[in-house]
Amino acid sequence: MSAGERSRELYRRACRLMPAGVSSPVRAFRSVSSEPLFVASAAGCRITDADGREYLDYVGSWGPLILGHAAPEVVAAVCRAAAKGTSYGAPCAEEVELAELVVAAVPHIEMVRFVSSGTEAVMSAVRLARGVTGRDVVVKFSGCYHGHADHLLVSAGSGLATFSIPSSAGVPASFTAHTIVLPLDDVDAFHAVMRDRGQEIAAVLIEPIPANAGLLEQRPEFLHLLRDECTGCGALLIFDEVISGFRVGPAGAAGAYGITPDLTTYGKVIGGGLPVGAYGGPRSTMEHLAPLGPVYQAGTLSGNPVAMTAGITTLQRLLADGGAAYRELDRLGARLQCGLQSALDDAATSWSVVRAGSILWLSLQPGQPPRRYEDIDASVAIRYARLHAALLDRGVYLAPSAYEVMFLSLAHDDRAIDETIAAFHDAALAARG
Repeated sequence: MSAGERSRELYRRACRLMPAGVSSPVRAFRSVSSEPLFVASAAGCRITDADGREYLDYVGSWGPLILGHAAPEVVAAVCRAAAKGTSYGAPCAEEVELAELVVAAVPHIEMVRFVSSGTEAVMSAVRLARGVTGRDVVVKFSGCYHGHADHLLVSAGSGLATFSIPSSAGVPASFTAHTIVLPLDDVDAFHAVMRDRGQEIAAVLIEPIPANAGLLEQRPEFLHLLRDECTGCGALLIFDEVISGFRVGPAGAAGAYGITPDLTTYGKVIGGGLPVGAYGGPRSTMEHLAPLGPVYQAGTLSGNPVAMTAGITTLQRLLADGGAAYRELDRLGARLQCGLQSALDDAATSWSVVRAGSILWLSLQPGQPPRRYEDIDASVAIRYARLHAALLDRGVYLAPSAYEVMFLSLAHDDRAIDETIAAFHDAALAARG
């Protein structure tokens, strides 16, 4: 389904005012050879575009909306908070309450610092790791996206994977000189770096559930190896849980794998749909932050009461009733995965559906789903563009990139799952070509 008249008009106006008419690159729909739909409203698991057409939504604002669009309890709480003032530039009770929720839910976090985005959270955690260790070098893994801070914008995923850009113009080589990039799941390469340069390494940074360049499920043994090697050489292990934090469970991927990182970064779900990021760890590490220590970080809107309230309301819902929300998300995820796999099998494809709780990804290539970004066949983008268009025709909205994942919310009920599976049965035939 092509964009309607109103969306096309808005896009033409936007292109005169903003680069490619968007505020974030993937939204331009370039990788699915189309023009973007402009969204006018959203509720529950459905969005309505500027031309009045409704779609089942599996983008969920790229992950934060785990309760669904315009969740009534979040909207009501945010309205009450906004009526008292949108930002104070001073401490507020809401910061304390959200911090208490995070610390109570995540066993390895004793203190937390709030920022306004996942990029800020990771950038600050890396600075903190360097300040604590007195070292400069950071190890990251190709295909893992950690925001657009200069020193981390190398061999990243997300929009950079979509456009096959290994790094970004405008980033001096000197800024990435202290960043070592390794393939995921390459034990020998990691051993070699830690053996040769372990005493220079401040931090090893990884998405424990990489979900920005496909959903690249990692072996527990590999993640445990990272923990052991960091402990051995005195580097800090940073888990980037901007996507997985409070989505795959109360303690995120760290809890699922039984691994204790030294620092953890958060975004998306922790803000309940408003701009919130956070990073946290043990008290002894976090107290290196100013004004207690020498590592500086600040933010004008950090900890503002409206964003904190959205996060509080979301986490309270997720953490209530002994984790019943997570059990329901897992049930819905399993139903959707099974149904989509059946549709792909019925279309005589050799493709597969990868799932981590309420995160799903379509691996549109034969064989076992890849664990490394380098193993994703470039041809998947062509198949995905056909599938994406066919699903829009049938009222299902997926991310406009073969490398992005699908997000379920508690607003997706069994009826929505059934509608989606039915649409996939037709769309998979179209995508097969």
